[in-house]
Amino acid sequence: MTDTMLELVALLFLAFLVILVKSRSDSNSTKKVDSLNKNINNLQQKYAAYSFAEVKKKMQEFGYNYTTRQYVIQCVLIGGFAAVVGYLYFISIIWAIVYGGIAIAFVPYIAYLQSKKKYSDYIFEQIQTYTTNVIMEFNTTQSFVKSLEGVYDSGIIEDPVKSDIKVMIDMSYQNGTIDESIAYFNNRYPFYMVKNMHQLFLQITKEGAKDSGQALENMSMDIDALVEGVYRDQMDRKASHRKFLTFGAALFFLPVAFQFMLGPESYQTKLLALWYVQLILHVIIIINAFFMLKGETFFNEDVGVE
Repeated sequence: MTDTMLELVALLFLAFLVILVKSRSDSNSTKKVDSLNKNINNLQQKYAAYSFAEVKKKMQEFGYNYTTRQYVIQCVLIGGFAAVVGYLYFISIIWAIVYGGIAIAFVPYIAYLQSKKKYSDYIFEQIQTYTTNVIMEFNTTQSFVKSLEGVYDSGIIEDPVKSDIKVMIDMSYQNGTIDESIAYFNNRYPFYMVKNMHQLFLQITKEGAKDSGQALENMSMDIDALVEGVYRDQMDRKASHRKFLTFGAALFFLPVAFQFMLGPESYQTKLLALWYVQLILHVIIIINAFFMLKGETFFNEDVGVE
């Protein structure tokens, strides 16, 4: 009984260690990525929410929609990993099947996160094209509305941004001012570059500017610098994502290492015979899986600028 209690205490300590290390790892990864560029925020929360149907439709247009083969590969990899973990923890085919099945059930959600990431990147590229070309058009037309029309007719912008530009043009003619149309677009796409550019155009339109060309040139340089920072952050984010997945997967096997130190037979006959030990093991798996899913959500969604 004394040996069993010591083993249980060791297992509890290991569970606490897994939770502590995972929490700190998640926090440090988040801080590290956030510190790369303070302008990085969640696109999903920054512009009007897009539906699953909209994302799926756009992914089909891009040719990025998931094929049956891709789904099968992800199911095999994720489900197989979960099944191995379930078996090693409980030495049970039943729990291997249960955890493998639960993991496979999350594959569509992970695929959706990855699709939304690509959609977010697409929106950002469209906004970059919009701001750059409106400034170029304004240098020629000296009219904000005419600049919007030029960008709209050029065909370089695609939906949904193109449709919103048309709404801006119609609102400007209907109201006789650009205030409401700018407020509409800012609300739809509240990016740092969009707000600053629109604010500059408001000042030029209402107050005039002695050297609007120089002001717009400076704005273009600011946009270029911001875009460069975002793309650089995305590369760093990919590297951090790979490290996160590797470290997270390794943490799943800490209790397995404890099992081998204790001895497979002793582990199975003494510890696994106790219901509360099995409960602790389930908690370890659930907490690890929660942080892995949380991290996957962060690395696939948190890719915007303000």
